[in-house]
Amino acid sequence: MIRVFIVEDHELFASGIKTELGEDFEVVGHAGTVKEAVDGVLGTEPDVVLLDVHLPDGSGASAAESVLAEREDVRFLALSVSDAAEDVIAVIRAGARGYVTKSISPAELADAIRRVHEGDAVFSPRLAGFVLDAFSGAGSSGDPELDQLTPREREVLRYIARGYSYKEIASELSISGRTVESHVSAVLRKLQLTSRYELSRWATERRLD
Repeated sequence: MIRVFIVEDHELFASGIKTELGEDFEVVGHAGTVKEAVDGVLGTEPDVVLLDVHLPDGSGASAAESVLAEREDVRFLALSVSDAAEDVIAVIRAGARGYVTKSISPAELADAIRRVHEGDAVFSPRLAGFVLDAFSGAGSSGDPELDQLTPREREVLRYIARGYSYKEIASELSISGRTVESHVSAVLRKLQLTSRYELSRWATERRLD
């Protein structure tokens, strides 16, 4: 049976999801904040996480990033009232495998969970275009080195160029310090640099601050 963890700050809605999924899935936990979500998911090791996009202490995207820095095998399916392009793109770039709106029927939600668990990417029909546009290469900067970095890695770089500490960057982006370190390590590897000093100089030269 597929193990599901629910991240949703509205108790009534979360209760409804649990009721609908109860017979076909094993609901292993529920959280209403980013911190509770990260701790809960890492503690219960679910197969699929149903993830609200907006939480009281941050974004669903930051929760996904923090978990995936520790456990790459967890599958995230965003479930939100929002159908805004920026919300869809942010959570997919953070690592979610799908995004559906809360107008979805119980049967459709169950199907989406199963498909995400199997490795498919699942989107409500009108949202798929946002994702295709975002990942079509339209955002190229003309700098091959910069273009190989993810949007989140570029964000971290900008703060490094401004002289922020890892702890300060984590606070600004609502992610964990370990996640910041993970992004910095990935950037160093991609750019073939060896230190934060070199990285800061590289970012400053490109005026990323």
